[in-house]
Amino acid sequence: DNKEDAKDDLAGMRVLLVEDNDINMEIAEFYLTDAGIIVEKAWNGKEAVEKYEGTPKGYYSAILMDIMMPVMNGIEAARNIRRKEKNGGKEIPIIAMTANAFEEDRKKAVKAGMNGHIAKPISADVILENLDRILGR
Repeated sequence: DNKEDAKDDLAGMRVLLVEDNDINMEIAEFYLTDAGIIVEKAWNGKEAVEKYEGTPKGYYSAILMDIMMPVMNGIEAARNIRRKEKNGGKEIPIIAMTANAFEEDRKKAVKAGMNGHIAKPISADVILENLDRILGR
């Protein structure tokens, strides 16, 4: 079945999960680790950018980025990561996670260089299907 296939394909990949809310972080982490994905966490955009910068090329398969965060929001963080890109043209997929699923927010995320957009509350199916689609597995 397709759900199991998506899970199998994603197992072993490493995702940077960026979320300032404990409960949302815990739920997303559960969905990801349940699919065999290795999760590293950042609690705001600044921390996400620093973690990304401190890793070798290809270390993370994708970044799941909350939009509304203290210190540095997800849009700013995505712009910073795009400026510091180290994959020689192949960009790391950044998927926005936001409670605001309005067209305007989606456009802002795309303009900041994000590859996808998940509305909160997130579900396991949606998060895994998005990763599967964006990573072209």
